[in-house]
Amino acid sequence: MGVSGAQPPLGRCVSMIVVTAPTSTIGRQLLALLVGSGEQVRVIARDPSRIAGEYREHVEVVHGSHGDRDVVDKAFTGADTVFWLVPPDPRAASAAAAYLEFSLPACAMMTSHGVKRVVGVSALGRGVTRNAGLVSASLALDDAIAHTGVSYRALTMPSFMDNILRQVGTIRSRGLFVSPIAGDRKAPTCATRDIASVAAALLRDSSWTGIEEVPVLGPEDLSFDDMAKIMSDVLTKPIRYQQIPFETYRATLVERGMSDAMAQGMVDMMVAKNEGMDNAQPRTPQSTTPTTFGQWCAQVLRPALSKEIS
Repeated sequence: MGVSGAQPPLGRCVSMIVVTAPTSTIGRQLLALLVGSGEQVRVIARDPSRIAGEYREHVEVVHGSHGDRDVVDKAFTGADTVFWLVPPDPRAASAAAAYLEFSLPACAMMTSHGVKRVVGVSALGRGVTRNAGLVSASLALDDAIAHTGVSYRALTMPSFMDNILRQVGTIRSRGLFVSPIAGDRKAPTCATRDIASVAAALLRDSSWTGIEEVPVLGPEDLSFDDMAKIMSDVLTKPIRYQQIPFETYRATLVERGMSDAMAQGMVDMMVAKNEGMDNAQPRTPQSTTPTTFGQWCAQVLRPALSKEIS
């Protein structure tokens, strides 16, 4: 594990922002915004070669996992602000292990290094009394970060529009996408590029303090049936949505290599969403982000389908 890049040596930086998961869907868009605005950025990356070349030479790179105490010890040295995003771990022993236990070394280092502000990716669902699977684990992580004493902004999101990209193959070949959620259940949804934009604004702003949730709700509530119609219009081909049983959904996740515990965590989360968990937060001008689902289909999904064809 080591450090590379063109920025000043660790511990000699001013207003340094640490970005975790910089090659994730959200992380790479966030990195582009921060580097583009001239911020000093340090990233933690398991595979630095996956960082786009145009950004790699403008950031410090700490090589390793941000679940590793020694790695976050190096990365947080001299840093003011941290963007925290837990990477997916489909084979984790439990949702708590994937979210909370993974992040505990970083929580300790936030305290010992005097990190001032943390922006984290979380989920809607605060106040839900039943088990919501991965969401419940994510909210427990929010509490752990808040208890370190840092100022914290938890970006609380519904499902991402970009999750549909996981079904590009069946959309292309069969004109179909599936989920265990009822087709007529209307709920907010958001684009990852808008999440990155909200995160970038918070990371660049050194004036905020305290603990708050920041909902990111997109501009509209849509059902999967609504989405199928919009996709059909944008792609100029019939697209249909099919609800599948929760048992089938769980079995498919396990078949694809997910641990039993994480598959159950996904199921519990989807059950809570199907019961209206994402509808509990009212949309406000502050929580309304700009990208409509139609725009996302035209600008992200359609090019992804073309790439799949080629």
